[in-house]
Amino acid sequence: MHSVNIFCHEFVVAVSFIACILGLFLLWDGKQQKDDLEETEQILFRMSFTYWLVYCVAFSLEKILLPSWEPIVMSLKITTALSYFLTFSCILSLPLHRFAVHQVEE
Repeated sequence: MHSVNIFCHEFVVAVSFIACILGLFLLWDGKQQKDDLEETEQILFRMSFTYWLVYCVAFSLEKILLPSWEPIVMSLKITTALSYFLTFSCILSLPLHRFAVHQVEE
């Protein structure tokens, strides 16, 4: 049962890795003129996709590397934790930014 959960999580991380690449590709645009609100939202979306991409890569490397490389595995664990929290903060900042801009307009 435990191994099924690990493979399920690894599958979700692999799918989200592909989704992050697609999301970054969709957010990558030319030099369109945008106002500050749209530009800030797009930056927050890019940051959240990029941080999650870092999480996916660090998580995968952590599972691939041998346990004998303890310093590298420990730094990868720290990287996964930091990128996870940075992704969460970017996702949380997006609606807070919209709310702050909405308050200023009124």
